[in-house]
Amino acid sequence: MFTRTLPIAEARHLPRWRQPTTLLFLMAVAMPLAFATWSALLNNFVIEAAGFTGVEIGWLHTVREIPGLLAVGVLLFLLVIREQVMAGLMLILLGSATAVTAWFPTFGGILIVTFISSVGFHYYESCNQSLQLQWLAKTDAPRILGKLVAAGSIASLVAYGLIVLFWKTFDLSFNFVFMASGGLCVLIAIFALLAFPQFEAEHKQRKSIVLRRRYWLYYLFEMLNGARRQIFVVFAAFMMVEHYGYAVHQVTALMLITFVANMVTAPAIGRFVARFGEQKAMLIEFTGLFFVFVGYGCLFWFALPGWVAAALYVANNIFFAISFSHKTYFQKIADPTDMATSAAVSFTINHIAAVFLPAGLGYIWATSPDYVFILAAGIAFAQILLALLVPRNPSAGNETRLREMRGPGPILTPAE
Repeated sequence: MFTRTLPIAEARHLPRWRQPTTLLFLMAVAMPLAFATWSALLNNFVIEAAGFTGVEIGWLHTVREIPGLLAVGVLLFLLVIREQVMAGLMLILLGSATAVTAWFPTFGGILIVTFISSVGFHYYESCNQSLQLQWLAKTDAPRILGKLVAAGSIASLVAYGLIVLFWKTFDLSFNFVFMASGGLCVLIAIFALLAFPQFEAEHKQRKSIVLRRRYWLYYLFEMLNGARRQIFVVFAAFMMVEHYGYAVHQVTALMLITFVANMVTAPAIGRFVARFGEQKAMLIEFTGLFFVFVGYGCLFWFALPGWVAAALYVANNIFFAISFSHKTYFQKIADPTDMATSAAVSFTINHIAAVFLPAGLGYIWATSPDYVFILAAGIAFAQILLALLVPRNPSAGNETRLREMRGPGPILTPAE
């Protein structure tokens, strides 16, 4: 069933519901049904079921990020499995692990299940990012990526809306919600594997690990993105529960608001990137995130109320939605045959700091939580400076403004 192949150029003759873009949208819906629901319930679940503090939550997220650090391992699987099939199988793994999360309400059990679901999430994301860059034309990518973000937000919106409406009304259990969301993700993934042909991209992908000097700015963005994002993922929602006493339906309602905002803004962001370029989008993203994390520090300095923390949480996610401009920047500068290997390598780079930061910052959080967010603000400020190096029209041979200042360079070979 996984052997039917079709060149991507011929896919336009298929019915719309079987075209590559439709498959990308279907996967964009399936993943957040499991992952976003898990994220919404996680902090309340680990505090209520296993008595987590900042130390334990830090270790949990360190373990969760280990598969991201090992994302280059996906290249070994791609020697024998197509990326498209790999993406579907990893969605099944993510959904299955999410479904059984509540069966293991101990520190060790939660760590193991989280590790398994993280393998599914990170390996899926590596394949998905590669497929997006291979299947989407450069002129269409910003617009379609914006719509894909919106599709994921709609899926999360539906899941969160159901939790907010029914959590207290029907006295739902963690087990029921984990099972329902993870199971639905599995069903969609199975349909995606069975209903679509295997699409052959125009350029055959390299399956070996490749690092290129000319991608250095993209790699640096990825490393800093991983460090800053991890601080937010680990501690922002945890703070809402620990410091402000938010209940499950309140945390979920906050995430619901976030995804409504993303659903509305993401397509507009895609059009903005297509019209004004990646650099302007990055400067807006990083500047906004800098002020968000300074704001988080102010929560502790001035004992600000919970609604301010909630507003900062929503703002962070809106600015984070702009981050697909990093993908389109890379798509423009990269060799078309590097998409698969570079997606895996960039995921590994993204998780270098993510693996080590949570556990260490968990101990800092116990005494000085404001320091954690100020570190994130410092990372965002460094990214503002780096974004100034992104050219207005990036391309192979024009990856940074440093090349522009040196004048036209020689034509690059793939090895460069």
